[in-house]
Amino acid sequence: MTDQNDAKSIDETIAEADATIQQADPAPEAPAEEAVVTEEAAPAEAPAEAPAPDVKMVGDQPLVAPGMVWTVLRVASNKEDMVRETLVRKVKMEGLAGSVNRILVPTEKRPVQRGRGKAKMVERKLYPGYVFVEVKLDSNGSIDEKTWFAIKETTGVGDFIGAGGKPAPMGLDDVEKMLLQVVKAQEGAPVTVEFEAGQTVKIKEGPFENIEGSVDEVLPDKGLVRVVVTIFGRSTPVELEYWQVEKV
Repeated sequence: MTDQNDAKSIDETIAEADATIQQADPAPEAPAEEAVVTEEAAPAEAPAEAPAPDVKMVGDQPLVAPGMVWTVLRVASNKEDMVRETLVRKVKMEGLAGSVNRILVPTEKRPVQRGRGKAKMVERKLYPGYVFVEVKLDSNGSIDEKTWFAIKETTGVGDFIGAGGKPAPMGLDDVEKMLLQVVKAQEGAPVTVEFEAGQTVKIKEGPFENIEGSVDEVLPDKGLVRVVVTIFGRSTPVELEYWQVEKV
């Protein structure tokens, strides 16, 4: 029979063995908490810019600059170039580029016969007495005060075509026609007269303004149109610069 000391010795031995096992194989550690990774929302992409609307071009120039319109300025006869040059200088010196853009005096080349020699091409103004100005108008259809006075105080300047002191914007068809004439003149090509015999036209300028008539003959070498109008009940032929008439 095993004595008490031996039994105790066995119990102690078992306890020590258990302790040794626990030290050799420690209790498993609690799993580490997984770090919660918060994905930052990707920055919203900027909306794609809408493509700029197509800008109609005449030659290498836009038909009309953004935010502007073409207007017609009456000037003293034979002072068109002087007025244009003065306005160009004023726009630069007074910082008016934001209100005034292009300033044009359309011309064309016409053949002129001198003596018995070969016809010589000479440059003539398409619209005598007028200067075309591309300007910015406010919401009321007026030119800002500074620009207005800069233009009006120029020697040789009359008034803008319009009503109530407000310039009347040109129609886009008229603008395109005018600019095409400028381009042709720069290329050295003569401008064609767009009328033909028998066509009904309306006179825009001169003593017969607003009277309608019929084209009797086109004189391209002179840049004239002979129009038959009725005056006091009688048919009367009158010769006009072709810019003075328009198709009906």
